[in-house]
Amino acid sequence: MGEQSGLTIMTDIREPFRDYMSLLSSRELAVGVIGLGYTGLPLAIAAAEAGFTTYGYDHDTGMCDRLNQGISHIEDVSTDDLQAVRDGGLFTAVGGDELSPVPDVVFICVPTPFGEMPDLSYVRSAARAVARALRPGMVVIAQSTSYPGTTTEVIQPLLEESGLRAGHDFALAFSPERIDPGSDGWNLHNTPRIIGGLTGTDTGVAAAALGEILGDRDLAIGVQGPAVAEFAKLLENSYRLVNIGLVNEMAMLAHEMGLDISEVINAAATKPYGFQAFYPGVGPGGACIPEDPLYLAWKAKSLEAGTKLIDLAAQENQGMARYVFVRILEMLSRNGRALGGSRVLCVGAGYKPDIADTRHSRALRVMELLAGAGASVEYTDPLISGVTVAGTEYKSRPLDSADPQDYDLIAVLVAKNGLDLDRFIAAGVPVFDAAHALAGPGVEYLL
Repeated sequence: MGEQSGLTIMTDIREPFRDYMSLLSSRELAVGVIGLGYTGLPLAIAAAEAGFTTYGYDHDTGMCDRLNQGISHIEDVSTDDLQAVRDGGLFTAVGGDELSPVPDVVFICVPTPFGEMPDLSYVRSAARAVARALRPGMVVIAQSTSYPGTTTEVIQPLLEESGLRAGHDFALAFSPERIDPGSDGWNLHNTPRIIGGLTGTDTGVAAAALGEILGDRDLAIGVQGPAVAEFAKLLENSYRLVNIGLVNEMAMLAHEMGLDISEVINAAATKPYGFQAFYPGVGPGGACIPEDPLYLAWKAKSLEAGTKLIDLAAQENQGMARYVFVRILEMLSRNGRALGGSRVLCVGAGYKPDIADTRHSRALRVMELLAGAGASVEYTDPLISGVTVAGTEYKSRPLDSADPQDYDLIAVLVAKNGLDLDRFIAAGVPVFDAAHALAGPGVEYLL
């Protein structure tokens, strides 16, 4: 089955959407976004910047108050950009559980955490809120990552408790978020997005709305139904999970063989086809790669199917924090120091470079292992002022005021722009670089 096109699948628009395209083009439709976190807030601001009257809904009333004061809590949304759409009257944050005012197009961007099984409580709550406000001609677009079937098996029945029918009275589609927090290259306005609706019209009206918000209709790509879009999101991050697990395993093997895995990877990357370079580290973090494949694995178990590669890759990546811990232990031992009582300064606390997001941060797991083995642990991260690790609170130590004499080892866990450890290296402090952030003598690398 080939992909649908948002420009060709709407040849027979059903009655509730007869005037939809003209109202969309003239910005006479209101946009709503439920959930104002890392996914929802950038989308809401993009809709407002595109000229739509936009309402952001979140149960955190305090956060909504701050947003209405022009104070952003997301790195990818600057205070200046937020203030501009606030001053223009195009964005309002609404606290509570009701969709009031009621939008014409609503995006569901709430968390979907994974414990022993998928936690869809936020999705259900959002769907019930939409159902209470649902009216004919409304377009509902779910973005929260979950297993294939969530849109039709969970969201649709809750919406239809309103008495309206999905795919007839209102449109329902799924379009997974694709964001790369902190990226200088890829953003909402240049990253293609897939959309799968219950019907061709549902896909078309959802794709049109998303395309207008993104500023490019060609970025919105239709697929055959919500489950395809749901599965595609999980495939994307399972692909990354498996390949990161593979390269982490290769890095450990190369270390045992006395080879530089970075040179091996760079050599392999000269092949112009069939190879994509991945690089080892303390393990992937964030809300996507560690969790998204688990939704697919959980769904597979319900079908008595296997996801052995996903399971093994997850185990491999989870084990990288302990591997880094062991390498630090070995480095201290070679320098005549026991881990117990050693003073270790960890560089970086986020799950990736230069962001303030610690969700599933494997750097924090390394800190936990070091502290649990008796090391005296401090950390430095200019974007993260404080963290709690295994019940203990830590405050970031500014690197420029840190005295090299206070430390027996520095562990670079997350690469940082402009990281300079020259005065520590000159003072003879051993440096273990698990992020390949440095170059030159006096550093031992994970790679």
